[in-house]
Formats: sequence, C-alpha cells, structure tokens
Amino acid sequence: MEGTHARGEPVLETERLTLARPTLADLDESHAMLSDAGVMAFIGGQPIRREDAWNKLLRNIGHWTAFGYGIFTVREKDGGRFLGEVGIAHFARGFGAAFDPFPEAAWILAAQGHGKGYATEAVQAAHGWMAEVQGAERTVCLIHPDNQPSRRVAEKLGYRRFGEVRYRDAPGILFDRGGLGAEVTP
Repeated sequence: MEGTHARGEPVLETERLTLARPTLADLDESHAMLSDAGVMAFIGGQPIRREDAWNKLLRNIGHWTAFGYGIFTVREKDGGRFLGEVGIAHFARGFGAAFDPFPEAAWILAAQGHGKGYATEAVQAAHGWMAEVQGAERTVCLIHPDNQPSRRVAEKLGYRRFGEVRYRDAPGILFDRGGLGAEVTP
C-alpha cells in the first residue's frame, strides 16, 4: 500500500484500488450503491433515499474533520470506477465499553465490486494507514450474522467474534481485532 497526501489529505493506493476522502461529487455513485436492495440486504435491509445518502455522505465528510480519519471512497485504480466506501470510524452505536470507544471498521461495496477481493484489499489498506497514522491497536466491527461475505472479509483481516447485539431490530455479531475480546451481549 502506498500513501500520498494531496493537500494534506490521505490518498491510499493498493495494487488495484485508490482510497480517498469522500467529497460531495461522490453523491450520485454512493446513492446508486445505497439504493441497491441487494447491497443493502444486511445493512438496514432497505435501499435508502437520496436524502439519506446525502446525510450519510455529509456524516462521512464531517467525520474526517472531527477525528482526522474516517470512511474512504474506493475506486478502481485503472479508470476510477466507483466501488464503494471503506474505512474506520466512530458511529456511537451504544454497545458499551467493549465496543464504543474503539475505532470501527466498516465496508460497503457496490454490486460491481462484489466477489473480487476488493473489500479485503481496501479494508487492509485502511487498517494499515490507521495503524501508521493514528496508532490504533484495537478495532471493532458489526456484521449481520447472515452476511457471509462480510464475515469472510473480517476473518481474513484477523477479526474474531466477541459478542452479539440487536441493532435497529436486527441481529448483529460484534468482532474485534488486536484487542480485548471481552464478551458483550447488550
């Protein structure tokens, strides 16, 4: 992974991908991804409206200002095709001391990015950058139990299950990497 800084902003490059801070110009592509029922099956269960995609994009942009890290927009290195959003953030989910204080890895890819190893490649790059720049030793993530592709990504990245929760009326599994592994069942 190579990291560069354009105007002080991180731009990560892997063999196949470019990860950069989100911008307002990402709205249409992000909304197209978030309005795909297949993509959203395990993330809220419903496609989202343009207004909600706008609010999510603004949250992602603002997160960088508040914390100095956050969710990256992921594009193919060759051609710049939008693939999704990947990174590490704080979502204040209310799961308690074993989860909430720690940076949370998150990934969502558009359908054209599924099954190609892009999620693992992108999240690995985000973790590497986060460890180098922010010194993060422990990260967490939340995955729906039926989301087998995301569970495989988490496993490849060294995450291990440490608890279960209900989040927005859906079951969730809590995972951590490099950390405490304290059992949690809020």
